[in-house]
Amino acid sequence: MAEVDPAFIQAQEHRPKPGIIKAEGIPFIDLSVISSPNTNSNDPRVLDSLVEEIGNACKSWGFFQVINHGVPLAKRQNIEKASREFFGQPVEEKNKVRRNKEKVLGYLDTEHTKNVRDWKEVFDFTVQDPTIVPASYKPGDKELTKWFNQWPEYPPKLREICEEYAKEMEKVAFKLMELIALSLGLPENRFLEFFEEQTSVIRLNHYPSCPISHLALGVGRHKDDTALTILAQDDVGGLEVRRKTDGEWLRVKPLPNAYIINVGDIVQVWSNDIYESVEHRAMVNSARERFSIPYFLSPAHYTNVQPLKELINEQKPAKYKPFNWGKFSVTRKRSDFQKLDVDNIQIYHFKIPESELAEKLDGALSISK
Repeated sequence: MAEVDPAFIQAQEHRPKPGIIKAEGIPFIDLSVISSPNTNSNDPRVLDSLVEEIGNACKSWGFFQVINHGVPLAKRQNIEKASREFFGQPVEEKNKVRRNKEKVLGYLDTEHTKNVRDWKEVFDFTVQDPTIVPASYKPGDKELTKWFNQWPEYPPKLREICEEYAKEMEKVAFKLMELIALSLGLPENRFLEFFEEQTSVIRLNHYPSCPISHLALGVGRHKDDTALTILAQDDVGGLEVRRKTDGEWLRVKPLPNAYIINVGDIVQVWSNDIYESVEHRAMVNSARERFSIPYFLSPAHYTNVQPLKELINEQKPAKYKPFNWGKFSVTRKRSDFQKLDVDNIQIYHFKIPESELAEKLDGALSISK
């Protein structure tokens, strides 16, 4: 990445601003009530308070940070160290596990967001190995295929470290999905059935120092298409969140051993827009490299994503048409290997027009009269 390619340069309106506004309002939530056996977790008032905090954070921000989450610090440190060792190798070594259209997991340094190249390199692996997905993005094709993880020779224990870390992320993710379900007035296990054959991915991110940090982004503006993201970032920081109230970009300050959580597009659809997936991006630094590790919780490939029946009625009709998660995800995967002429598929492509919703509501009101 030493030579500056024009493909990295953002359009004027999307370039980083000179000043940094810190995201002071993003909530910090203490999960000790559900992660520590020594807390008074049997007190329903304590759990109710936690559920309320989660709900408020999802509504107001779509983002929050969690502490006392139960992930052993040593396991986080192990994967952070292994990530640095992997990315510290010559590109020839990293390319031995390079991703392509056939092997979609592993190393890549040419990813695009909104058709602009990101200033980063990544290593992806799935939590379930192999992971079953549709073989084609084409709607009529029913054939399935398997994604297999590619593991490099160095660092020698990378696979073991990553698989151990994945188990910890899964525990936290399921706890959070239970709390989100309760915050929506649903049974705590309402979402868990969707993840029995999950397609979740963990990504190791490396953002090298960037000589054009005023023109490029580590990751361009985007919303996560999955259900939930759990992010570990180092002390360099760089994550920026677009505030819902005014659209201002705010920098999320790293908190030692905390995780940054955001709800994704799938939760937005399941909740019928009660919770919203929020746009965010990653800055790069002219002096320091940055590392981060997101875990993307995703359902089984056969999951049809649609507003949950408990959250819709005649007065609150479904705002989205159902879509198959497997087809949706493999369609989006195409942009990893080619620059598309249009924006990739998004949940708004399945949004029911406001005029149609208004007609349904008018019909329901006339019947009630």
